[in-house]
Amino acid sequence: MGHGGGGAMSAELVEQVFLPALAGPAPGGLTDSATVELGGARLAFSTDSFVVRPLFFPGGSIGDLAVNGTVNDLAMSGARAAYLSCGVILEEGVEIATVGRVAEALGAAARTAGVRVVTGDTKVVEAGHGDGVYINTSGIGLVPPGVDLRPERVVPGDVVIVSGAIGLHGVAILSERENLGFEAEIESDCAALGGLVESMLAVTPDLHVLRDPTRGGLAASLNEIAAASGTGVVVQERAVPVPAPVAGACAILGLDPMYVANEGKLVAFVPREHADAVLAAMRAHPLGAEAAVIGEAVAGHPGMVVARTGLGGTRVVDMPLGEQLPRIC
Repeated sequence: MGHGGGGAMSAELVEQVFLPALAGPAPGGLTDSATVELGGARLAFSTDSFVVRPLFFPGGSIGDLAVNGTVNDLAMSGARAAYLSCGVILEEGVEIATVGRVAEALGAAARTAGVRVVTGDTKVVEAGHGDGVYINTSGIGLVPPGVDLRPERVVPGDVVIVSGAIGLHGVAILSERENLGFEAEIESDCAALGGLVESMLAVTPDLHVLRDPTRGGLAASLNEIAAASGTGVVVQERAVPVPAPVAGACAILGLDPMYVANEGKLVAFVPREHADAVLAAMRAHPLGAEAAVIGEAVAGHPGMVVARTGLGGTRVVDMPLGEQLPRIC
């Protein structure tokens, strides 16, 4: 299970098993979506599979995730998603009414995101060989001229911005799955980020990198960017927006919010001269109203992420080995 968690074990699986067999990564390296040239156009292309349990949770469902997850992967390349494919694997015995609810949620999410599902496939597996419903979506979108989002562009001095409160999705899933009944209801932040990214790029196309911190949370995304860019990252721990209910739930469960999955947030590395304007644009968008500067890229400790604590000390924020919470996306 650790190999599917988005951390060091996932990276090891990809790098040691799949990449050698597939002759290496696409141009641009290992990012959430590939940017390729086709017929004179720059396309972003991504695929993702969704195996969340339970299928429905506060703030969303597997249908919402299947659209928003792929739309967001494309958005992290600067592309506005245009078309999606949808492959659905159903387990024998799942109720048709449940499948209908998933389909309705998927369709509604696609309309909200402004994307069309134009092709798909359905398979049924025997009882006991699935978990109700699995979904794979792939998507394509156009990358605007002048946009070049990749971690290799990060340089010391870049400002690190997160678009809002972290940890909501993972804690919402855990609460529903285990019927924990926290005093304050916690809802997933599942949302399509294409519009937010467009508002940021309208300020300047010279953003250096965007990443949506899903599996492995904010910690995994920051570590991936630090490793790929060869810079260090310093995070001000108190600046990271963690809602009180999430902080309380994580304290009870022994979790670190930095490692908990999100489904409607992004982290951006922005040149310092554009940071104030980009932050203002993010805060003017509904999905970035709580955006905050949380740190910067530095020349020291290349490839390493450290957090400055409220007491004036520092701690290393390691790449997670696996996933704290299985089956969250």
